Amino acid sequence: MSNRNSHQNKQAARERLRAERERQAKKDRMRRQLFVGGAVVTVLAIAGGIGYAVSNMNSDNASQKWTAAAEKTKLVIPANATGPKGTTVIIGKKSAKNTLHVYEDMRCPVCSQFEQFTGKTVEKDIKDGKYKAQFTMAAFLDDAQQIIGVGSKNALSALGAALNVSPDAFLEYKSALYSAKNHPTETDDAFSEDKKLLAVAQQVKALKGNKEFERAVEKGTYDHWAVEMSKTYDDARKYGIDGTPAFQMNGHLLEVNKNPPMTPEQFTPLVKQYLKK
Repeated sequence: MSNRNSHQNKQAARERLRAERERQAKKDRMRRQLFVGGAVVTVLAIAGGIGYAVSNMNSDNASQKWTAAAEKTKLVIPANATGPKGTTVIIGKKSAKNTLHVYEDMRCPVCSQFEQFTGKTVEKDIKDGKYKAQFTMAAFLDDAQQIIGVGSKNALSALGAALNVSPDAFLEYKSALYSAKNHPTETDDAFSEDKKLLAVAQQVKALKGNKEFERAVEKGTYDHWAVEMSKTYDDARKYGIDGTPAFQMNGHLLEVNKNPPMTPEQFTPLVKQYLKK
């Protein structure tokens, strides 16, 4: 091979090597760009996730904010309520020897089922003097994971306004709120809207068109009372109350079926075993 050909071959090899290096460098630049771009997207996604979490955290605080605002207002105790801070609500004949203690949460779906199937039986027993009933209303579902809201407390405040009208208005309004056509699903915070509560109230004779009741609901007159009432449920946990609905007859915890429906045929024998003669 001549020196000339040898030189040309070496030159061609160097050109091929240079071209290959440029192609590799181009690939490396593209790889770095993709990596940086991917990292930016990841950071943005993480930031978005954090923002979403913070947003959710803020929305989750709605219940706490409602409570904090209510506690700053004057405590107004409804008529027909007694005891410390007016959290004792007993309905029935004073002469009744027995007391059925009822624990409910206004957003509780099982409470709704119980009221629909057995609520009228309880109301009849109260009117007949078989027992009087003490009602302790909870609001823990407002703080439950995946539920969050203020509907339990807001509905309880409206119940306070109904109790201020009369014990019968309280019972009838509670029954209407728990009815199949009015009670929302557990995750639907419909009772947070006064408009919804007032619409249901129109189905109760004593509350229909009752301006004083409507003003109390809209102004949140009994919001502070609702918070105090919900605290009494929290205190009851030491007596074995760990959910709603729950019942005690003369202090004895009833082992009720919480898989709805709880029928009168199931409920009445449980009550009967602890009735005083």
